[in-house]
Amino acid sequence: MSLSRRQVTAAAVSSLPLAFAAAQTARAGGRRHPRSLYIAGDSTAAQKYSDAAPETGWGMALPFFLHEDLRVANHAVNGRSSKSFVDEGRLDALLAEIRPGDFLLIQFAHNDEKAEDPARHTEPWTTYQDHLRRYVDGARARGARPVLATPVERRRFDAAGDAVPSHGEYPAAMRALARQEGVALLDVQALSLALWQRLGTEGTKAYFNWTATEQDNTHFNPPGAIAVARTVARELLRGRVLAHRDVRRLDEEIPESWIDWPEPATA
Repeated sequence: MSLSRRQVTAAAVSSLPLAFAAAQTARAGGRRHPRSLYIAGDSTAAQKYSDAAPETGWGMALPFFLHEDLRVANHAVNGRSSKSFVDEGRLDALLAEIRPGDFLLIQFAHNDEKAEDPARHTEPWTTYQDHLRRYVDGARARGARPVLATPVERRRFDAAGDAVPSHGEYPAAMRALARQEGVALLDVQALSLALWQRLGTEGTKAYFNWTATEQDNTHFNPPGAIAVARTVARELLRGRVLAHRDVRRLDEEIPESWIDWPEPATA
């Protein structure tokens, strides 16, 4: 006996992955809950304010490359490591907001590397991985999809003019964890290192927060933040975390004027 269209449709829906089905049925106030991409990270991704301009976190530019129906919730904060972000209750606060069908993009290492600071330091193959698992498990427990992103590279060149890595074993530890846990990985470290190599010693200065009074080889200005955000968006698509309908402008010029530094919140 042949199945009716209704039976076929019901069978197809019942076979959908749990996270996808949850994304389609999640409700807020009687309406479908719009998907959000949460960022847990450090100053390289964080929102900057008018008192820090032109310093720009790549998370500020990421919405330019995502469809307007996919909201970016940037929880990255200056100076945080995978450990201190947890210890300060920031992961708990984020997980209290996240919903089924959302995404949690996790990028740490810059401050985990600071061995002189026990409040932030982690070891790559032990405590760093242990803390990252808390983000992964927390997202999955709430029906959200975790995504690991290796740390974006600093601007460092050797005497021969070659871009050199600065994050030690942390990227390798994150890659290994992604394989172990079956988590999507954005290899931002490798891709940004290759980009800095192409741009060269002088060309990269136009992407970092170099001003008349500062030579910052870690944080970005608008062009740098836009370049890294474009890389992140392309990797989200390449890794099938997002679909083509979720991204936009991947090959378009993004005006620096689109970057906005709001006034700091007042007490």
